[in-house]
Amino acid sequence: MNTTSTILLCEDNEIDAELTLNALAQFRENGQVDVARDGVEALDYLYRRKKYAGRAAETPVLVLLDVKMPRMDGLEVLRTIKKDPQLKNIPVVMLTSSRQEIDLVESYEGGANAYVVKPVDFEKFAEVVRETGQFWTRVNEPAPAASREV
Repeated sequence: MNTTSTILLCEDNEIDAELTLNALAQFRENGQVDVARDGVEALDYLYRRKKYAGRAAETPVLVLLDVKMPRMDGLEVLRTIKKDPQLKNIPVVMLTSSRQEIDLVESYEGGANAYVVKPVDFEKFAEVVRETGQFWTRVNEPAPAASREV
């Protein structure tokens, strides 16, 4: 069970980010959720560059990744993560409002572990985020730490 490990939320929409943080906080009392507002910032975080240069070497237990983001979209971030031997084992869940089949197909072809469409209803949104977070941080057995260190 990984209740103290970090989740990286990559979300440019302030409201969706707050809703996601609130939903995750309901079961992750000791867990940390870091937020990247676009794809470039997400990669800076993962590679500990620029403002994240001093960040601990711990890799996130989960990346929640929006498809549509400024500067670099989530699909490009996903492909970068899954091509990197040090990052490829991090579970990446596409958490998006996109129902476009091309986004779904490209996400799975790019190595996404799951594709979750954000419900419009707040209660359902919170429930989906909680269930997704609980599965990946409490139920799923992550890759050994040695294969996930950056």
